[in-house]
Amino acid sequence: MHLTLAIHPISEIRFDSKTHLNGATLCVSKEELRRLVLEDSSFEGVDFEIVRPGESCRAGPVFDIVEPRAKAPGGSPDWPGILGAPETAGAGTTHVLQGAAVTLLRETSAGDSRGAVGYVLEMGGAPAESSPYASLNHLIVIPHTPAALPEHSRQRAYRAAQLKMAVYLARAALDATPARTEALDISTSSDETRAGLPRVAYVGQIFSRQRKPQLDEPILYGTDTDGMLPVVLHPNEWLDGAVAPSYHCSLGGAETYFYQNHPVIMELYRQHQTKELNFAGTVATIASANNFDRERNCRFAANLVKWALKADAAILTKFGGGVPHTDLSETARLLEGAGVKTAVQVTDLARDRRVESALLFNFPEVNAIVCIGGNSTSWKVPRVDRVIAANSGLAEVLAGPFELESLNAVGVANQQGASRLRAMVY
Repeated sequence: MHLTLAIHPISEIRFDSKTHLNGATLCVSKEELRRLVLEDSSFEGVDFEIVRPGESCRAGPVFDIVEPRAKAPGGSPDWPGILGAPETAGAGTTHVLQGAAVTLLRETSAGDSRGAVGYVLEMGGAPAESSPYASLNHLIVIPHTPAALPEHSRQRAYRAAQLKMAVYLARAALDATPARTEALDISTSSDETRAGLPRVAYVGQIFSRQRKPQLDEPILYGTDTDGMLPVVLHPNEWLDGAVAPSYHCSLGGAETYFYQNHPVIMELYRQHQTKELNFAGTVATIASANNFDRERNCRFAANLVKWALKADAAILTKFGGGVPHTDLSETARLLEGAGVKTAVQVTDLARDRRVESALLFNFPEVNAIVCIGGNSTSWKVPRVDRVIAANSGLAEVLAGPFELESLNAVGVANQQGASRLRAMVY
């Protein structure tokens, strides 16, 4: 499967009477986007704001962040399973508005374990230095839905509307010449010039059964993860619309933008292209809710890596809190026993900040561990010049000053390979 990313750098977003691309400026028509959103009767209205890097601005609570991307004719569809039929993602040409983001806000506090402020987009100050999202130009979307709308229906409407807007904006680039292109293909792994290179796979959790998926929650090709077994995915499927994040804020650490630019997959592609390794493929899995499911799923995942992908080594990441450590480590232990070398990435979520509390597994053979820190990092954030929220109550909460934990600053504490944090023992 071959995927070409046609990259169009965006240095500015501004409002205009019609949506179009003017060099590196994305011109956006509010009315065109408003009509697109209001096609869904779940919405009573919608507002838009533009946020630029370096502004004294805070927006939240964030529902999701999406990079504007659109498929050129002749390839796989945009967001199969959510915006259309569940065809295989990851083939053809995808136009990418790099440097832009469509960021949709929640109308109420997310609650759960993320507290009153939920996920916050910080465009300046110390938290911004640790988040890749602070360097983007954001089209902020403020939805308005009926109070009586069931929460799962509201979030399903959020997801579909945000993806539709992101595709619509990126279609402005379909007839433009990209600044550069990037070819993504692992079919060269059997090339004779690659003899002797290690075959490396990626195993990524996409949900944790610590929480039950919400009704009709579109995580993998538009479906939730009820009854899901580990499945082999082509790397391009992750990058091109097969996987979307969960609605659950308490699990955190993955936005749609993250999957579109998955750093582990992109780094494996880079090293594949420079012939440092052979990228064997990926396995998508979930963290289990009980020991029976855990044993079954971990063995399924390990067997797929060993026998289907024929990997010599694997990189594993987790999704969620402490429980997913167990699935991660057990899968790695099984792989090590089968002769497949592993590296795992974990996050310390121990609230007492003690090493002993963070120790959720201790397998001597699973000894290549990347620890990226956890919620022990926080900042006293000041009052900002501009606050964007869906209502005045949320705006007042977000105005500051207040204590902002890293897990609440969107883009800072990512558990799957995009965090700039690392754990240190003093």
